[in-house]
Amino acid sequence: MRRVKAQAEPKIAPRRTPRRWLMRVLRLTGVVTSLALLAGSGWWLNHTGTLAALFGSARAKTLTATGAAGLAVTDITVEGRHRQPPERLLAALGLGRGDPILALDLDLARARLEALSWVRTAAVERRLPGHVHVRIVEREPIALWQRSARFMLVDRDGVEIGPDTTGAFAHLPVIVGADAPQHAAALFAALAAEPDLAARVKAAVRVGNRRWNLRLDDIAHGIDVRLPETQASAAWRRLARLEREHGLLGRRLDMIDLRQPDRLVVGAPPAPPSPAQPSKPAAKRRLNDKEA
Repeated sequence: MRRVKAQAEPKIAPRRTPRRWLMRVLRLTGVVTSLALLAGSGWWLNHTGTLAALFGSARAKTLTATGAAGLAVTDITVEGRHRQPPERLLAALGLGRGDPILALDLDLARARLEALSWVRTAAVERRLPGHVHVRIVEREPIALWQRSARFMLVDRDGVEIGPDTTGAFAHLPVIVGADAPQHAAALFAALAAEPDLAARVKAAVRVGNRRWNLRLDDIAHGIDVRLPETQASAAWRRLARLEREHGLLGRRLDMIDLRQPDRLVVGAPPAPPSPAQPSKPAAKRRLNDKEA
């Protein structure tokens, strides 16, 4: 009988399970190490100013390339300008024709425009490829604020605009007092309830930071109207009624005191002196509304 040599059964090598936790640790360690290296190099670059220089240089080159590619300023239009000089607007915008339009910082340009004396609000719009559009709302002067010997235009927000260099606002009333600009808008709004009488107001003096004296008709030789600290609107309407019903302002007066709601105090200028009689001081009388 022929013997057949038995073949050894193939052995299956045991499968080695990878140590997954070890792989994760290694990956995490590599990431942390990389971040640390980047952070360290970034700190060093920033600390020495190199990082800012690199970014600045790269940004400048990029903007120059965009301008050369056609994204350059070709038109600058302004909407709403009447009094602000155009050259001041362009200087505040910080951009000219041919400059890369992407170099325009919209927020910074708006802030610079609103810092100009005549600009109340501003909006800057970039219209690619090359158009920059500016919309502004200018301040509206309501009075000339007298400070010492200078007269400065102010708006209804109490903001000082600047001198009236052209004389275009010489018709505006003069206001006097440290806090007069902040309270002028409220005063003029109250006076507007009687427009015919309000048109005769030439100046308003803030007294003690709490009330107003008005000068009617002529700053130098007009009638001084003293308004109360409270209920100024009611006193102003009372004066308008007295004028309509009795022609009070047509009389020879230089002062009308409205500070007492139930009485009226008036003052008359001194009578012109006669050759034989010296001038007399101004007379004051207390009148109620009916006696006026």
